[in-house]
Amino acid sequence: MSEAVIETTKLTKEFIRDEFHVVALKDADLTVNRGDFVALMGPSGSGKSTLLHLIAAMDRPSSGEIRVLGQDLRALTDRAIAHWRNAHIGFIFQSFNLLPVLSALENVELPLKLTNLKGAERMEHAATALKLVGLGDRLGHYPRQLSGGQEQRVAIARAIVTDPDLILADEPTGNLDAASATDVLTMLARLNKEFGKTIVMVTHDPHAASFATRVRHLEKGLLLPEGQAPEEWNAAAAHPGSEG
Repeated sequence: MSEAVIETTKLTKEFIRDEFHVVALKDADLTVNRGDFVALMGPSGSGKSTLLHLIAAMDRPSSGEIRVLGQDLRALTDRAIAHWRNAHIGFIFQSFNLLPVLSALENVELPLKLTNLKGAERMEHAATALKLVGLGDRLGHYPRQLSGGQEQRVAIARAIVTDPDLILADEPTGNLDAASATDVLTMLARLNKEFGKTIVMVTHDPHAASFATRVRHLEKGLLLPEGQAPEEWNAAAAHPGSEG
C-alpha cells in the first residue's frame, strides 16, 4: 500500500480584504503518495498557489485538516514550523529567490546553515547538489552571471541540498524561455523517477503538467475530482443527471 505524504480533508482558506471576503480554497481533499509527481493546474486565482503554500506551512488554513509526512501542520507553532519545513521541504520559486551577493555555492549552502553540519561539510553538500543539476562548473558564479535557466537550476539545487522528503515548485518555469523550461522540467522528472522524490508543482502550462505523473485541476478555489478538467467539471455541473 502506498504511503500518503500529503493528506488534506475539506481544506479551506479564506481571506478578509477590506470589506471583501475571499474564499481562495474551499473543501479541498487531496492525497499525494510517496513517489508521486503531481501537477496542480489552474488559471490565476484558482487557488493552486494557496494550496501549495498550505502544504508548505507557509500559510495556515481557515478550516479543514492537513497532514504532511504524518504531521498535523495545524498543531505546530511558527518556530516549530520553520524547523520542520527546513528539515522536510524543498521549495522552488518562480522568481528563483537567489541572493545576488552570494555565489551559486553560497546560495545552495544557505538551508544547511540550520543543520549541524560543519562549514566544509556544508560546502561539499552544496557542490554535490550543483553538480547534480549540471552546474559543477558554475560554483563561484553569482546570479547576475547566470542565465535564467541556470538560476533556476541553482534554486533546484538549493531545494534538494537537504535531501528533503517533499519538493514543492510554484510555477518553476514561469520566467524561463521554452528551452530552459524543458531543461528544468526534465530535471524535476529525473529527480522523481531516478531519486524517488515526491514533487508537487503548480503550473498553468499544459506542457509543464505533461511531465508530471498525476494532474489535478483547480477552478475558482475548488479542487476538481481526479481525472476531471474544468470543461468536463463545468459540463457535469450543468447536467448533473448525465453520465459519460
